[in-house]
Amino acid sequence: MGRLTVLYDADCPLCVHLRHWLLRQRQLVPLDFVPAGSQQARRLFPALDHTATLREITVIGDRGQVYRETSAWIVCLWALADHRPKAHWLATPAGQPFARVTVLAAAKWREALKAAGPDDRSCRDGHCEVPGPPG
Repeated sequence: MGRLTVLYDADCPLCVHLRHWLLRQRQLVPLDFVPAGSQQARRLFPALDHTATLREITVIGDRGQVYRETSAWIVCLWALADHRPKAHWLATPAGQPFARVTVLAAAKWREALKAAGPDDRSCRDGHCEVPGPPG
C-alpha cells in the first residue's frame, strides 16, 4: 500500500484534533486528509456513500480498499511508524475489543459535540480542544 486517504468530519473538533495528531506523527504510509462529504471527496470517490462517511471515519487505500469504523482507525495507526506494532495487536482477537471501545467512545464524544451545537464548540485557528467525556 502506497498511500491512504482519510475522510474526516471537518466540522467536528475531535476529528480535526485527531487529524492534526496524525499529521504530526512519522508516517510509513503517507496519509492524505479530505473532508468527508466535500466536493473533493465526491470527485475522488464517486462510488462511496458520502452520507455514511460523515457518520463514521472512512479510509481508502490507493488500490481501492475501503476501511470503516474500527478498521479505519487501525489502518491509520498501522500507517504510523511509532504505532504500527499497536495496530497489529489491535487487529488481533485480543486487541479488537480495545479498538472497538475506543471507536465507540470517540463516537459518543462526537454525538455530544453535535448535540451541543456550534456555539459550544471551541475550535480556533485549526486547533480544537478535545471535549471531555459526555455526561
